[in-house]
Amino acid sequence: ICPYSSRRTFHDYFVTHLPSSSLHPDSRSSTGIHHQLPRSASKPHTPTSSSDPSPAPLIGVSRDTTVVRIPLRSAKHHFGVSVSRGTRPYNEDTYQAGVIELPAFAKPTPISLIRASASSPLQAFREGQRKQRERQRQQEQQNSEPNGEGTSAEGAYGDPQVFYFGVFDGHGGTECSGFLRESLHDYIEDAARKYELKSSLRVPQEEQGKDGKGGGESGANVSTSGGQRGGDQSPITKRERTVPSSMRSQEIQAEAFKSEKTHSGPPISSEPAVPQEANVEHALQLQASLLKGWRDTVGGYFRRFQPSAFLRPPSNGISIATTLTYAFLRADLDFVSAQARKSDFESDSVLSDAPLNASDILDSPSRQIGGPKRFKGGSTCSTALISTPSPTPFWHPASPSTLVVAHVGDTRILLCRTADGVAVAATTDHHPGSAGEGERLRKYAASFVTDSFGEERMSGLANTRAFGDMQSKRLGVSAEPEIRRIELAPAEYSFLVLVSDGVSGTLSDQEIVDVVKEARTPEQGARDVVTFATEVSSEGDNATCLVVRLGGWERRSEGGVGSIGTRETREWRRQDATDPRSRRT
Repeated sequence: ICPYSSRRTFHDYFVTHLPSSSLHPDSRSSTGIHHQLPRSASKPHTPTSSSDPSPAPLIGVSRDTTVVRIPLRSAKHHFGVSVSRGTRPYNEDTYQAGVIELPAFAKPTPISLIRASASSPLQAFREGQRKQRERQRQQEQQNSEPNGEGTSAEGAYGDPQVFYFGVFDGHGGTECSGFLRESLHDYIEDAARKYELKSSLRVPQEEQGKDGKGGGESGANVSTSGGQRGGDQSPITKRERTVPSSMRSQEIQAEAFKSEKTHSGPPISSEPAVPQEANVEHALQLQASLLKGWRDTVGGYFRRFQPSAFLRPPSNGISIATTLTYAFLRADLDFVSAQARKSDFESDSVLSDAPLNASDILDSPSRQIGGPKRFKGGSTCSTALISTPSPTPFWHPASPSTLVVAHVGDTRILLCRTADGVAVAATTDHHPGSAGEGERLRKYAASFVTDSFGEERMSGLANTRAFGDMQSKRLGVSAEPEIRRIELAPAEYSFLVLVSDGVSGTLSDQEIVDVVKEARTPEQGARDVVTFATEVSSEGDNATCLVVRLGGWERRSEGGVGSIGTRETREWRRQDATDPRSRRT
């Protein structure tokens, strides 16, 4: 792993290719750019001229494009974010959005291949087209100078870009939430490199040639949408796409999300994990070393700690859930260890003479964790990673994608289903009152109390999973993420929302989704959610909202009753919050 100082900065932008404005879309001249020729060499075209005009564009060949970088904060029609400190003196929430260098984990779209006979006229025509494209490609490479830019929106692994969105809700200060914003994506990338994780879109050599993919073609090289193709597509005459089970069971899921509670029903079920090629033997050693570090540093609950997503031999592959779990636990251990090494007594003359870099990570001298003083607070976290099987972006209406959610604490991630407009929760709150969390911790934490608001707490904490909180680690407050994998069919969902508890603790899931439906852009939707939450909130907590556009954005108000279902309730809540007489006691 390279030192932190030599690592790349976080890419808060995405890369795409747009048509070059300096060239005609159908320009296919083999003599280069005409306007750079000397005047003596230029002449008008005549029907008897020996030089051929620009050939007609071939079907399946994209026009000339230019690779551009678009900052997500500037792409207001694709992503929006809004933050507010409420009535607090400072904001402890942070967020992150961009692209990370991670192998693709999307499920390759199933394809049906029907090949024409080798002696048929159709196959001969396709072979001629393929050879003509190859000759033209070689001529373009000879006539054009290399400019160092890529020709497709791909990452360092050669796969379509993996988008990363995260919201972090700190408590006790911004040291932990700021650390997660600046470093959690680094831990995820490092975990993938340590595990030697391979792309899920690349079929191993021993599996090629199976399932009707004769000729050694892999399903990963076939574009499923957007008109972009990878590799030779000439033998393919029919393409079929299977719809995930979440799309086939919309009627069943709709009944589960009809309640009007603050959090409307159970979250969406997770799809089975997709194993990816990796160095399994080395991964097992890394996991054993990490668990030993937790036992030696913290003890208590972590003496018999076994994360559910970790590998258990024998295993033939590693899923993205295993990678994320290792990254989360590694980041939490580094943060807690750094705080434990710091002094808690500023008046001690001996400890005050300690070097300033005493809490630095050994292999990263410039990477200090949590500031110069010991930090006893922590942070919750919800991250969403989106991967596509083709370079077509996930917000395209015809593009399938895979969403992986890693969640710790009480931040929240929601999806808006296009068919009926229902808010679908992708996370669950990790509170002591939750059935699974209570059973997990009661053997270690003897004190479960209920505060004046009726909320159950453990050792004064409202969350049973969090980063930091070093004083409660021995009782079982871990950063083991709850991970869900969701296969998104084309235009199945309209948008994705990530919020902190300053929003989810005030508004119901359906209210959040309905507010976004009424906005013209994701940026306006995020701003409207935060504005409404701060208006009707009686606590004034920090509020953060991220809205990400998905394939069904243009149809976000068509399903169900649109945003009318909660409009009357929202109007009453806003009127009640602004009425001074309603505050009288």
